Amino acid sequence: MDLVTLVREGATLAGATGVIYTATIAGVAAFSIFARSPQRRRDARKTLSLLLRRPDNS
Repeated sequence: MDLVTLVREGATLAGATGVIYTATIAGVAAFSIFARSPQRRRDARKTLSLLLRRPDNS
């Protein structure tokens, strides 16, 4: 395997990981909006906040 192939495979893997992560975020966001139970909506919003955690600037 040469360097070009390794870089190409790495880029493909990074792209696939990004798509999966984006689909997960979209699914949790939709569930937090459309869940019937208030408890399930609350749990989905908590999960979404954990997935989209921002770094602390302090």
